[in-house]
Amino acid sequence: MTEKQFILENIDIASFYGLRDENINLLKSLFPKIKIIARGNKIIVSGNEQEINFFEHDFILLLEHIEKYNSIDKKTINNIVNKLGDVVNYDEKNTIIFGNTGKIIKPRNESQKKLVRYSNQSDLLFAIGPAGTGKTYIAIALAVKALKNKSVKRIVLSRPAVEAGEELGFLPGDFKDKLDPYLQPLYDALFDMIPKAKLQEYFDDGIIEIAPLAFMRGRTLENSFVILDEAQNATNMQLKMFLTRMGESSKFIVTGDITQTDLPKNKKSGLQYAIDILDNDDDIKFVFFNTDDVVRHKIVKKIIEAYDSN
Repeated sequence: MTEKQFILENIDIASFYGLRDENINLLKSLFPKIKIIARGNKIIVSGNEQEINFFEHDFILLLEHIEKYNSIDKKTINNIVNKLGDVVNYDEKNTIIFGNTGKIIKPRNESQKKLVRYSNQSDLLFAIGPAGTGKTYIAIALAVKALKNKSVKRIVLSRPAVEAGEELGFLPGDFKDKLDPYLQPLYDALFDMIPKAKLQEYFDDGIIEIAPLAFMRGRTLENSFVILDEAQNATNMQLKMFLTRMGESSKFIVTGDITQTDLPKNKKSGLQYAIDILDNDDDIKFVFFNTDDVVRHKIVKKIIEAYDSN
């Protein structure tokens, strides 16, 4: 009798096991000639060596599937083991990544498609337009894809904390607790795209970092995918500081809405100035979103248009 141990790495274990271990139980029924024991991130298999080799071949395919799509179901397991037809039937051409539970994340409007296309052409992009157009969400999806493909070694996401002074003083907790509400939209997008346990591992290891813009000063960001969100709330000097953090083998995306700034009245937004002085540089790409690109509730588009007309 032969025994072999397999380790579940770089995947969400709960997704692999399935609800109430239904996926593991299915595997046991599909390989009745061997004994399969699941213990945490270990799968221990014992029995005939040839049968174990059959299992190992299919097990590797199962791991590749769940690592790519972040989910697996009983039908897919059955198709892989029994070599039945196509395992998946997705629009691979337009898909950026597969989020949690197999959610397909792909461009939903022409401007998003343009952003994806430009990301392959330039290391510095600006995505500018109203709320609800998905510019930040797609930018983060591109960053996650680059990390999964090992095009970069880490992701850095940043936002200006425009009220990081006295107006935050009344909030409970330490400095991080006070700033987290400003950064929550970035967390929300990541939670959509990366399994919770794996995301926490990335945070702990510094592979993904979320920080206010002020924390970027003095750094050189190499082999990184860096996104500055809500850039309309950065001053000229802050935005210049951010853009000059770019190191070798890095990609930067700046997102913002020049019609909505939270800066004090005596401070001008640096985003419009950056557009004015950089728009003619062929190495820098700009994507301008409009109300037709809104992908939230249809009422959001009407709200934006009503405010713009008054």
